[in-house]
Order: sequence, then structure tokens, then C-alpha cells
Amino acid sequence: MNPNLPIYRLALNDDLDSGVDYIALVDDPAIQRQFMAFKSQSPPRLQFLATNTDQQIVSGPLMVADMCIFRDDPIHGKHLVYFDAQTIKQIILRFFQKGLTSNINLMHIPDAKPDGIYMFESFIIDSSKGITTPKGFEALPDGSWFGSFKIDNADVWNHFIKTGEFKGFSVEGFFSYQPEISKEEMSEGIAMQQVKEIMNLIEKVA
Repeated sequence: MNPNLPIYRLALNDDLDSGVDYIALVDDPAIQRQFMAFKSQSPPRLQFLATNTDQQIVSGPLMVADMCIFRDDPIHGKHLVYFDAQTIKQIILRFFQKGLTSNINLMHIPDAKPDGIYMFESFIIDSSKGITTPKGFEALPDGSWFGSFKIDNADVWNHFIKTGEFKGFSVEGFFSYQPEISKEEMSEGIAMQQVKEIMNLIEKVA
């Protein structure tokens, strides 16, 4: 595996279709105008927790600022992408502006859109404001998106959440690729250790 994979920052464009359209409940979570579903090959810190089993609530990270994510597609080949804190904030604003809090699917399957699941809590990690990662989760960097969902769907709750089959959230949508950057140009928030961990993960599944 080439240790010097190209790295791209993903961003929104002026097209209102750009951004996160759906949030999927998945079994293996990940975080140009190209459709992307960030499933799989993601560090375990993107997993959610059933924070209130009586009320059927799940909570967890939706996007992690400056986290490198491995991609492999016909256009760019094997490469890494990431969202910075500013872009994540823009994504959240557009997500709520378009009223998409009930746009949930299962495993990124377009026709698997269960009723009775909706986001009711959303915030951006910001240590300067005292908004930190909730207990029970690995510490997230500032600018990360955290949310909670109410699962008023007995089938999803009993067969996928309680059984542990679904382990996390995965966003999907359209984003634009910014010009390739060098590791020296990467924002300070991107830890090179993350890149090494991803390389190790790729080696294991290759």
C-alpha cells in the first residue's frame, strides 16, 4: 500500500443540492460533485451508543473534524478525504435549513427509509464554549458534529439497535473535491497518526 496517498479536503459548493442529504444507520460506520456514502473503513470512535434504552434514543458522532477517511473510486483511485471544522458547520446549517432531520435510511439503501426515526439533538463540539464530548465516547476534536436520534420504530429498535447489528451513523451526500494538498499543507488538526492508523486498516482488509 502506498503510504503517500493523495489527500483532498471536501467542501460544499453553491448548489443547494450539495451537502448531507441523509444520515444512515449502518453496521460498519466510516466519517468534484460526487455522491458519497461514508460507510466502512472508519475508526471505532464513530460508533453510537443507546444512551437511553427506555426512551429508545441513540447518540453518537456524525462527522469528525479533520479525520482522514479512505476512499477508492474510478476518478481519484485510492486516496484520503477529510472535512474541516468550517465545512462541517456549513453542512449542519444547510442540513437544518433544508429541514432534513427525518431523512434517515438503513445501510445507505435508497428504499430503506423507516418511519419514526428523527434527530432531536445536534451540536458542534466546541471546548471554548464548554461543549465537550459526552461521557462514554472517545474525545472528539472541536468542530465535530454530534447528534441524538429518537427511534420510534419497533422493528429497527428491536432487530437492529438492541441486537447491536447497527453500530453507528454514516452521512451521505454531494461534496466537491478541493485541489490535492501535501501532508505539509494539512491543517494542524489532522494528526498524522490518523493517517498511519488508516494505512494499517487498509492493509488488514486488502
